[in-house]
Amino acid sequence: MSTQPEPGTASTPLLASIHGPEDLRKLDRAQVQQLADEVRAFLVAEVSRSGGHLGPNLGVVELTIAMHRVFDSPRDAIIFDTGHQSYVHKLLTGRQDFSKLRERGGLAGYPQRHESEHDIVESSHASSSLSWADGISRAWHVTGQDDRTVVAVVGDGALTGGMTWEALNNISDDNARRLVIVVNDNGRSYAPTIGGVARFLNKVRTDRTYTRLQDSSNRWFSRLFGKFGRGMHRAVRGGLHGFASRLSGNDQLYSNLDIKYLGPVDGHDLVAMEEALRLARDFGQPVIVHAITEKGYGYQPALEDLNDQFHAVGQIDPVTGEPVTESSGESWTGVFGDEMVKIAAERHDIVGITAAMLRPVGLAPMQERFPARVLDVGIAEQHAVTSAAGLAYGGLHPVVALYATFMNRAFDQVLMDVGLHHAPVTFVLDRAGITGPDGPSHHGMWDLALLQIVPGIRIAAPRDATRLREELREAVAIETGPTVLRYSKGKVGNELDAELRLRDGVDVLRTGSHNDVLIVAVGPMAQLALDVAALVEAQGIGVTVVDPRWVVPVPQSIVELSDAHRIVITIEDGIVVGGIGTRLRQDLRAAEVDTTVTELGVPDEFIDHATRGQIFEDIGLTPEVIARNVVEQVRGARIPYARPARLNGDGFAEMITKLSEPND
Repeated sequence: MSTQPEPGTASTPLLASIHGPEDLRKLDRAQVQQLADEVRAFLVAEVSRSGGHLGPNLGVVELTIAMHRVFDSPRDAIIFDTGHQSYVHKLLTGRQDFSKLRERGGLAGYPQRHESEHDIVESSHASSSLSWADGISRAWHVTGQDDRTVVAVVGDGALTGGMTWEALNNISDDNARRLVIVVNDNGRSYAPTIGGVARFLNKVRTDRTYTRLQDSSNRWFSRLFGKFGRGMHRAVRGGLHGFASRLSGNDQLYSNLDIKYLGPVDGHDLVAMEEALRLARDFGQPVIVHAITEKGYGYQPALEDLNDQFHAVGQIDPVTGEPVTESSGESWTGVFGDEMVKIAAERHDIVGITAAMLRPVGLAPMQERFPARVLDVGIAEQHAVTSAAGLAYGGLHPVVALYATFMNRAFDQVLMDVGLHHAPVTFVLDRAGITGPDGPSHHGMWDLALLQIVPGIRIAAPRDATRLREELREAVAIETGPTVLRYSKGKVGNELDAELRLRDGVDVLRTGSHNDVLIVAVGPMAQLALDVAALVEAQGIGVTVVDPRWVVPVPQSIVELSDAHRIVITIEDGIVVGGIGTRLRQDLRAAEVDTTVTELGVPDEFIDHATRGQIFEDIGLTPEVIARNVVEQVRGARIPYARPARLNGDGFAEMITKLSEPND
């Protein structure tokens, strides 16, 4: 193992001299090892300041250096799956300013084409790289570019996703192209990788037959041929890999796919990695290079972190690895996790399902308390959803907890396996809306528009911790079809108590002095709506603010309140096209209510990484901008302010009272 990096070091002379992969090929063996140590020190120093994916990148230092010494990027295409393993790649391709990593104006946490010609695939959704590699290599073969190689780096649990196996099936169907699949096998995604594939790879990592053969062959060559023996051993190491793998059975998974297998190779041995990659490059057909790496390699605090080996960190002390700032306040994830434990203790039919994100989505506390009732399916969202439908058919109530952005991957299963079968499955979507520093592939802004078109689905959006607990319990109590609960990333805001709750569960957060404007706030946008209302009321315009709590289907009281106001404004942190505002507009039209509806939300475009606040400012979701537009709309030509109110003050108060009465 390399020596522990000195904390606080920045770009050192050798690293600073690397402006592109061509500079790597000028280094001798000693310099290459020095570079690896410098890169590791740089990562610890820089990522500890900014936060980011530290553990995965510490584990691919030597592997990435070896790839860029063997292959000719960008002429040879290098694809990272998942993209958070690409920090070292960025450093070696001329991007060494990490001072604003994952901040506006700084480097993205994932590959980005606008940053460098060396970045091919931007999406950081796992398990897609082999399909990209299959397509690119076929295109190059068809167009006569057979001297170019495609390299796909599959790691951090990506092999647990079904799409990789679909791609492997097709890659093995046509061997006439140059395609190298590097399996970065660290045994983990966020946490230890699960499933049969993981068990097989773990067997390879720990197989004593393979290890004994490799060690004994090294000693035999050295003893027989002296100082030349080590060189001869390296020259035949590729053949020994295959021989040892066949003896130990390590190649059985891949040989059945008719794809050449090399390995396992020590992913932290620069010489071994380069030799294996050269053999794979020169073979001229698809090859799998199985590299054994360790997440967090070379940095003791990461290795001692049994949860996720510093998969993703905030700002930390580079010496101790401890957070430099104490987090204050409850997180949405934490509130969900605590409430799930309480619900599971009360109801034995409740089971939790996640896709390789047990801790990030908050199911770890339930797993610790009820280990048999929490399932981690790996990076396999489609399987998670259809399996949940089966669990529901069997008499259980599954709670599927995912990041909102990854819910997109399983839409067909939600529609056909859960929705069509009216399966009582609850989906809990963490990181919904604008998430910030992880960029376009991680914003959870499509869920409201996508999921509301599933017939019979119910969608809730809590505004604070109390409502999250309430709505989660309401969701799992529904046994007639699917339910969704979605919330933001980070800390929960202030508790926002309602003035009153209407009979269909809608909360009135503020009753306007006049029934001029109705603001329908979706989830955490409630505080923004109240801030807007205060500014607009100061202009003598009455504003009522409601939180539907359950936004799909649109509550009947929202339709009736809309009929009593001059203008309706909806505010949501999902895409505005096809969002909740659009749904309300359609429901009003069906009810023959002609009140003008203005939908505010996220534009239908890919949004770069920045803070949530910066992005909201960019798209105009601030109190000042919205309030100014509302005032102009009320007083402007589009909605004549002289239009008679449907109800006077007494009539509106009477309506609110009526809507507040419980159902008989």
